[in-house]
Amino acid sequence: MTRFHVCAEDEIEEGGRRVVDCDGTEIGVFRIKGKLLAWHNRCVHQGGPVCQGRIYNRVVEPIAADGSSRFQEYDEDTYHIVCPWHGYEYDLETGEHPGSAKVRLRPVKLEVEEGQVYVHAR
Repeated sequence: MTRFHVCAEDEIEEGGRRVVDCDGTEIGVFRIKGKLLAWHNRCVHQGGPVCQGRIYNRVVEPIAADGSSRFQEYDEDTYHIVCPWHGYEYDLETGEHPGSAKVRLRPVKLEVEEGQVYVHAR
């Protein structure tokens, strides 16, 4: 496994990302809740560039006691990313698809050394 330099740690702001090519393997690095995370830029559905998709707060639909729903709201603590090809979405912290924990993004090992961000890719 080869180590690739991404950028300086402070170049990725909160809620931001950096997508890098690591000898033909694209990796997305994100800063969510102060933590850096890295995922392969490949959607499980059909291989789309998921790390280049829109980031937003998870949408929830509160259900009343009678089973009805009249509105939707955002979960301010959970961030999702949506693949731009077909709309598959994933929790950015866990990589899981909200409909099935078995469907998930592939994580990438990430290191911060002397203020620089590195990922390990094949």
